[in-house]
Amino acid sequence: MRAISLILLSLLLLKADSLYEVDLTVAREGFDGKMCWVHARSGALPPEQGKPPLIVMTLQKLDISGSDIFYALNGIRTVDGGATWTVPEEHGSFSRAPFTWRNEKDLEITVCDFWPRWHARSGKLIGIGHTVVYENNRVKPVRPRGIAYAIYNPNQHNWSDWRTVELPDESRFENAGAGCAQRYDLPNGDLLVPFYFKEPKSTQYSTTVMRARFENEEIRYLEHGSELTVPVKRGLYEPSIAKFGDRFYLTMRNDDHGYVAVSDDGLAFSEPKRWTFDDGTDLGNYNTQQHWVAHSEAIFLVYTRRGANNDHVTRHRAPLFIARIDPDTLQVIRSSEQVLVPEYGARLGNFGVTEISESETWVTVTEWMQSSSKEARTSDRVDRDSVRLIERGVNNRVWVAKIKWNQPNRSSLIQ
Repeated sequence: MRAISLILLSLLLLKADSLYEVDLTVAREGFDGKMCWVHARSGALPPEQGKPPLIVMTLQKLDISGSDIFYALNGIRTVDGGATWTVPEEHGSFSRAPFTWRNEKDLEITVCDFWPRWHARSGKLIGIGHTVVYENNRVKPVRPRGIAYAIYNPNQHNWSDWRTVELPDESRFENAGAGCAQRYDLPNGDLLVPFYFKEPKSTQYSTTVMRARFENEEIRYLEHGSELTVPVKRGLYEPSIAKFGDRFYLTMRNDDHGYVAVSDDGLAFSEPKRWTFDDGTDLGNYNTQQHWVAHSEAIFLVYTRRGANNDHVTRHRAPLFIARIDPDTLQVIRSSEQVLVPEYGARLGNFGVTEISESETWVTVTEWMQSSSKEARTSDRVDRDSVRLIERGVNNRVWVAKIKWNQPNRSSLIQ
């Protein structure tokens, strides 16, 4: 039945762009009614001669009875291009740990929104995310946050103990995170890491890009660039950066609209502008992250939006779309849009992009098995929502959309 379903889905993925084709696969699926896999993102280690790369995916268990109740990172991996995957293994280095802040005890801390990516200069797979603090198993409303990172050990298939980047000692950086952030590594090995920040009691975030250096297993802050925000609700957050041609592109989440900015050096960015289609109409993305797929011939945005017969999906977070970007006007080319991952009713808003090789880029995402409203997360409501999603065909799938390039990707991302 699943094979037939995937065949039908492949027919729905209309070829709107001659540069690529999509092979939609499932790494794993299954739902126990209480916990679901979320935040699936992968990193690829360069292969030995003539062999596929080792691809490491991190994902996290979410307790669906509350908001962002995460537990330790788990990992799965493949050595045959995603034909088969290992079973999830919990990484003990990411287990929740006791935490004290401002004399408040009985807190717990862990790392979430993690994104692994190969760092060519050091020959290391570096994952970056941020910390989250819990009080009575709920996210603490006023809390610190740090940019967290860890290094993968391919021999032991585990991660180092996580650390946080030391930022300037200013109150506005006390809550600073790089969760769900797509970074860019410069030819000299320096990292461009987008992150967002605010004072713990503030409600509005600003976004910036940090230039950092990785030496002796440590990420060291060097400088940061423009501080961008908009006077709309929570400001700008969950940024992602990419390079196409000679310019850097930054996409950012806002509660009402997605935003984009451009830079010549990856630090000093233009004023943010709302994402629109090339006919001038609003893209329809809101309150959800967007990420980049970069090819040497074109740059693409992956996103969710309104207006796709998807009013039944929380925050319109499915399906997952991909489309070309006009690099001059910073608009989405509507005619190039196609569905990358289809919707069954579950959210697909927290996803990752991985450059596998010159011929392949992956987008990974899970079906988020949760109620649409925080205030209605009673046990019977959670059960009803789970049944409703399952009846629509949702099964906490871990989707792997393999973008197969019809021309080699000479992007500097492929190293």
